[in-house]
Amino acid sequence: MQREEYIKLDERILKFLPARRKRSHKGTYGKILCVAGSRNMAGAAYLCAYAAYRCGAGLVRVLTPEENRVILQSLLPEAVLITFDTGGASGVQKLLEALEWADAAAIGPGLGKEPWAAEFVEAALAKCHKPLVVDADGLNHLAGMKDRLGKHQGPVIVTPHAGEFARLTEQSVSDILKDVPEQAARFAKKNGCICVLKDAPTAVADEKGGCWVNTTGNNGMSTGGSGDVLTGMIAGLLGQKLLPLQAALLGVWLHGRAGDLAAAKEGVYGLMARHLIEYLPGAMSTENPKPCSGLETERQEEKG
Repeated sequence: MQREEYIKLDERILKFLPARRKRSHKGTYGKILCVAGSRNMAGAAYLCAYAAYRCGAGLVRVLTPEENRVILQSLLPEAVLITFDTGGASGVQKLLEALEWADAAAIGPGLGKEPWAAEFVEAALAKCHKPLVVDADGLNHLAGMKDRLGKHQGPVIVTPHAGEFARLTEQSVSDILKDVPEQAARFAKKNGCICVLKDAPTAVADEKGGCWVNTTGNNGMSTGGSGDVLTGMIAGLLGQKLLPLQAALLGVWLHGRAGDLAAAKEGVYGLMARHLIEYLPGAMSTENPKPCSGLETERQEEKG
């Protein structure tokens, strides 16, 4: 049962859509790094990076194994690729250089279970002090190094579904689903992070114990790649200087709203992850949004 202290996340969150300047350039809207993909998993990297761009990010780089170069350059020519040999020793160094370049990063979609992927997650948590979104295989590797999360010095947003959350917390899925908002709030407060616990509905909790419950989305979104899209969206919003909590809340609501618009046209049976990105511009469209109660924070001041 939803408790009264959980805030319903609705269209008022649109107040925090990043502003667009009349006089601007690609660097104005953030540099995003997507650490994603592995052999036979190029699609996850594509969906993550494409979603970051469609949320308004100015520049997106994708760090991915060499095997994905041709596929991603064909699917998303706007992105810059950084590739590496998974059997070589230069991967982590390329990761650190790319993290230094980025304003925000996402790690995990389609990353796989190989040792090099675990090294990437460990290095990102140890060295990246900028906003970081951890999803999918990034969370699976994080389950083996949970102590690193609390020690991380920058903002972290984790976006697990119930199965990934079960591995992170060593609980059963059934226990988690009994009270998703409470589980998210407890984890976020304990680990000093923002937790987006994906369910129907999704709950978003911050490190102070606050918790929001989403009001958008439908069962057509229960399809492969949907989470990769959400990860890219949140990263794209982070790059545009939203505070981490704002980016997580806005990303979750827009993700569900895009799903609702897609379902209205495509139907819930035929809805695919790519549709979420196609319908995202419509989800972001608004006029005179109302103030968002329960989120009394302001957008970060732009630097310089």
